[in-house]
Amino acid sequence: MKKNIPNFITLLNLLSGVFSIIAVVSSHLDWAVFFIVIAAIFDFLDGTFGRLLNAQSEFGKQLDSLADLVSFGLAPGFIMFALIDVSEPLPNITIAEFNIVSSIAFLIPLFSAWRLAKFNIDTRQTENFIGLPTPASALLISSIVLINLQIFSNNNFFQQITTNTWFLLIIVVIICLWQVAETPLISLKFNRLNWRDNQARYLLLIISIILIIVLQVIAIPLIMIAYLILSKIYLK
Repeated sequence: MKKNIPNFITLLNLLSGVFSIIAVVSSHLDWAVFFIVIAAIFDFLDGTFGRLLNAQSEFGKQLDSLADLVSFGLAPGFIMFALIDVSEPLPNITIAEFNIVSSIAFLIPLFSAWRLAKFNIDTRQTENFIGLPTPASALLISSIVLINLQIFSNNNFFQQITTNTWFLLIIVVIICLWQVAETPLISLKFNRLNWRDNQARYLLLIISIILIIVLQVIAIPLIMIAYLILSKIYLK
């Protein structure tokens, strides 16, 4: 029974991703972001319980990738589609009266699928990541929604940037390419708690907490930059 606990948590991750997509279709982007955050928590917990219970398996590995594709690939793709669709200045490139520019957002689930499949067979990613993890890209997209909805920020400057069509399209391209790039990144999994083995992780955690306290949701893109810099420093 204990062996199935991580798989059950993974299914909750998948269910959260489905709810996120339903929220987007229902025009509730705030709830869509909420369910992605919940999915990210379940994604962290399934790996944690898998290690604690020694319940990691090939089945669980494949199930986790399927859940991540929905929660951190397809759901963020729907969110980005909704953001681009109401952005300005949106180019009018239509096929059968349908503006195809917004559909560029669905490159996100395509590249996420590629990244997840690559992760499953890449023996180099046992200790650290190569390419941007899908949960990180999903949270980055979620931060754009929160800025737009003024949930955590009233900064009009950032709102103007994150409602610009070209900015959103550039973000899509950056996320997609970063996911499949040969860029080593620090894994956020703590196998031990000592400082020596986790110095980069603790530094990233401290930087993240400070930035979130000071800048709130606007801190998330800066945290991603800090993540990249620390990975460059510690993974030489």
